[in-house]
Amino acid sequence: MRGPAFALAAVGAIVVLLAFGVRPIRTAAQTRSASGWQLIVLGIAQDAGIPQLGCDQELCKSIREGKRKPERVASLGLVNRALGISYLFDATPDMVSQLATLNGGHAPTEIFLTHGHIGHYTGLMYLGRESIDAKSIPVHGTERMAKYLTTNGPWSQLVSRNNIDVRVLTPDTAVDLADGVRVTAFLVPHRDEFTDTVGYLIEHAGKRALFVPDIDQWSKWSRSIRELVDTADLAFLDGTFASADELPGRSIADIPHPLMPATRALLKGTRAKVWFIHLNHTNRELGAADVVRDGAIFPF
Repeated sequence: MRGPAFALAAVGAIVVLLAFGVRPIRTAAQTRSASGWQLIVLGIAQDAGIPQLGCDQELCKSIREGKRKPERVASLGLVNRALGISYLFDATPDMVSQLATLNGGHAPTEIFLTHGHIGHYTGLMYLGRESIDAKSIPVHGTERMAKYLTTNGPWSQLVSRNNIDVRVLTPDTAVDLADGVRVTAFLVPHRDEFTDTVGYLIEHAGKRALFVPDIDQWSKWSRSIRELVDTADLAFLDGTFASADELPGRSIADIPHPLMPATRALLKGTRAKVWFIHLNHTNRELGAADVVRDGAIFPF
């Protein structure tokens, strides 16, 4: 049996760690809310992941050489393991490993899609007969997203074979889920070649989290991002680029995103904890303190 001396030693060790700015690692059990719900970051990279195809930067080389881990494509999960329920926000090309993190590698209870760019919906392919051959997994998207899935192969085969059950979201109207979870989609301006684009407000037990991984510019939006973030506890926001000169030979005007320093200035002093997500492989601020880490867990 461990006595008072052991307890004092443990406390002392924690004090030393904190003094040097090192935070003790918190286990999944320690980060679980009283309700059992956890919001889990499942990836932080832009659609093509890190390393990106054709990237010869030191970052990409170090990952290929096994010196650091790859970064999965941006996605969030909400899970309650006691209830056996898991919700996935965006179905990325990394969905198989992301579901292993979220729920042990099973199909999620429901999926919410933001839009029709490659990093946000193509993971649906793993629900087909070449893989799990899922049975009627609810997949939520806007009317344009639903039409895209039902009228374009190979996604239409997922619909015709009842692998997925496409459900149309009405922007600004909450979807009520299990155990008091509510999800509300809202339209955001983005390059909407095939579908429109939404962000999400996720709510449970008085907590509110925003997920806006893609937007052209905050100034193009009819809403005030500042006002919206001020109502939230957590905000996971577009951090694709940190500077306008990241892409030699390409104009950032062709792929507009709000720059991270501008977003920081706009949201300075907000009540919410702001985290950047959806970072490009060129982003020099990949290791910044306000860039969320893959695997981060937030009690919800």
